[in-house]
Formats: sequence, structure tokens, C-alpha cells
Amino acid sequence: MRKKTYAVAALLTAAALTLSACGSGDDSGNAVAEVSAETGSDRAATVLDKPFEKPDLVLTDTHGKEYDLREQTAGRPTLIYFGYTNCPDVCPLTMNNIAVAKKQLDRDKRLSQAEKDSLRIVFVTTDPERDTPSALGKWLKGIDPDAVGLTGSFATIQAGARTLGISIEAPKKEKDGKVVSMHGTQVIAFNPKTDGGYVLYGEDATVDDYTEDLPKLIRGEKP
Repeated sequence: MRKKTYAVAALLTAAALTLSACGSGDDSGNAVAEVSAETGSDRAATVLDKPFEKPDLVLTDTHGKEYDLREQTAGRPTLIYFGYTNCPDVCPLTMNNIAVAKKQLDRDKRLSQAEKDSLRIVFVTTDPERDTPSALGKWLKGIDPDAVGLTGSFATIQAGARTLGISIEAPKKEKDGKVVSMHGTQVIAFNPKTDGGYVLYGEDATVDDYTEDLPKLIRGEKP
């Protein structure tokens, strides 16, 4: 089938128009990568022609220990999402969708237990002042206790997100007193064979989408 080529930055900008508490500001420093999508395809996954390099992030996990993202997830299928625990909608929905799909792997006979156990789900906070290691751990425990929660300096997190074409803004208080964190809502999947971020999911990805794709992502295949 014929393929269309887009810029990731454009995709993120389009997604931002539908967001409120979770969103993305315009950032001309965003990385741009070509992606391919089959004409007429309604698949949630967008395969990148030029994969993203995994962010060089050294942050703090929910146990208060240093976590080197590249080192800890090297050679493992990894899904990375930037969000915050006080998000009222998109963040918990996205993480829950992935968590439910991950549980479905228990019934998948095509994968070995070792392959299933190799999957890493990483949640990087965009609101590090409120999302302490303890707060992150408590929040993730109700979603997926095995998910990796990371926090650290906002500048470090923002720079890491930017390498994936994801723009995030410092949390700010609105007129109603609520503190919101504006950020891109994309999930990036990294290939265990190359460690490259080769698949992108938008906020519309469903449990069924992740359930269908996870076995392929775990094996480094295109969904």
C-alpha cells in the first residue's frame, strides 16, 4: 500500500489541540522524525522510519534509588510515557490501558515467561515537585506495581522528553487554583533488538490496541 510521511512534531501539535490538563506547548526545539502510516489505516501504532534514540536520562525511581534509563532498559522491550499523577484524565487512562493489556500477556502462549518478564513500562513524571518517589510509588501501585516510576529535576526531564519530540511545560497554577502540567501524551515503544524508539502511540490508543501489539513489541517486530 502507498505510505504517507509525516513529521512527529506535527503529530504532537495536532494532538495538543484536544488536551486540557494534559497537553503540549509549541516547542520549536522538538526533534523531528519521519514516520510511515499506510493510507487509510486506522491502526493506533505509528511506525517511525527513523527511530528515536533512547533518552540519556538518569533519574530517581520510586525506591529513591538512581535509575539510569539506558542502562536499566538495555535490550528490553520498553514503553515510555511522560505524565503526572495528579492528571485528571489522560495519564491514568493511558497507564491503565497499558497495564490491562500487559496482564493479558499471561494468557498469550506465543511468548515465553522470560519474554513476558522482559517488558518494561516506564512512567516519567512531568511534575517532579509533587511527584516524589513515594507519591509515584503509591500511584503506580494501584495501576501496575511493576511499572517503573521516575522523577528528578524538571530541566533534566524536559530535555529527555524533547529528544523524543515530546514537549512539556513546567507545572503552573491556574485561576481556579489547580496546578496542571502541560505535556505531550505520546507513548514511545523501544525495540529490544536495537534500543531504538520505533513505534509511537497517541492518546487514542485503546486497551485492545496495546493487547494486540505488545507481543510484537516484545519481540521487536513491527505492529
